[in-house]
Amino acid sequence: MQQLGWRAWPPRLPEQPIFYPILDEDYAIKIARDWNVKHDGAGFVTRFEVETEFLARYPVRQAGGRTILELWVPAEELDDFNAHLIGEIQVVHEFH
Repeated sequence: MQQLGWRAWPPRLPEQPIFYPILDEDYAIKIARDWNVKHDGAGFVTRFEVETEFLARYPVRQAGGRTILELWVPAEELDDFNAHLIGEIQVVHEFH
């Protein structure tokens, strides 16, 4: 993200066929702190805006509990998703 001027998400790795932004900040914190730190050494929670009309193509998915809401963006659509970002991606929480 930083390499892209905080205005785009990087391409997904082959083992990451879906980009899934989490819509609940508390759940995003839990994943970043409790999962990403353990597995990757660091976890980040970001905030960003996307054009509302564009987002309509991605239904909100409930991935578990009531507040575990995500969008599922296929990796091959990420460039199009990035083209509809508004402003910069902000890091709002960082864990190590």
